[in-house]
Amino acid sequence: MNQIFEWDRLFFNSLPESFLLEVIFRSTVMFTILLLTLKLAGKRGVKQLSIFETVIIIALGSAAGDPMFYEDVGILPAAIVFTTIIILYRTVTWLTGKSKKFEEFIEGKTECLINDGKFSITSFRKETLAQDEFFAELRIKSIEHLGQVKHAFIETSGEISVFYYEDKDVGYGLPILPLLFEKKNKIIPEDGVYSCSFCGNTEKLKKGTSTCKDCHKDEWVPSINTKRIT
Repeated sequence: MNQIFEWDRLFFNSLPESFLLEVIFRSTVMFTILLLTLKLAGKRGVKQLSIFETVIIIALGSAAGDPMFYEDVGILPAAIVFTTIIILYRTVTWLTGKSKKFEEFIEGKTECLINDGKFSITSFRKETLAQDEFFAELRIKSIEHLGQVKHAFIETSGEISVFYYEDKDVGYGLPILPLLFEKKNKIIPEDGVYSCSFCGNTEKLKKGTSTCKDCHKDEWVPSINTKRIT
């Protein structure tokens, strides 16, 4: 008569006990690979969750799901995976509390993307964030041009934080509305106030051509100075 539960297969799947050490090693390697992969993906790839939190969710989800569905995956190796991940989680958490550099490597750090109405080009290049995507984030916050923005930061969660100028301090800035931004051109049609399409530097220019003094690009967009409507 067949047993309802084959306990050896259920817990070990006929594997030797020494395989459990291999499970610990496999879990550690895959945890590290997940951590590094998501780190390289950038903040926007794991918006709202930190990279570390995402790794934990993926690793635990996989460890829990496989023994639920596949009879050739033993419960005990899965339990060892859980234990290993929790130990790694506690270790990484302890290290982030002890070392600021390690914390910045794991979680990243807040970067300033806009400073006084212009792009912080060095910080912007560090992030895997396209200009169009960033403009979309600002438009969702009812921003028409960079002259309305005093500072903007990308947080470790991937969220964008914005600090605005008061209405009386709003100046000319690079428009981020598609119909206006698409008017960028290397030829300045008439004297007026223009913004560099690359860095947002804004200045009075004369008809003709000009090179941005900040980023040395030569495409310009007619600036606007509308107040922000909330």
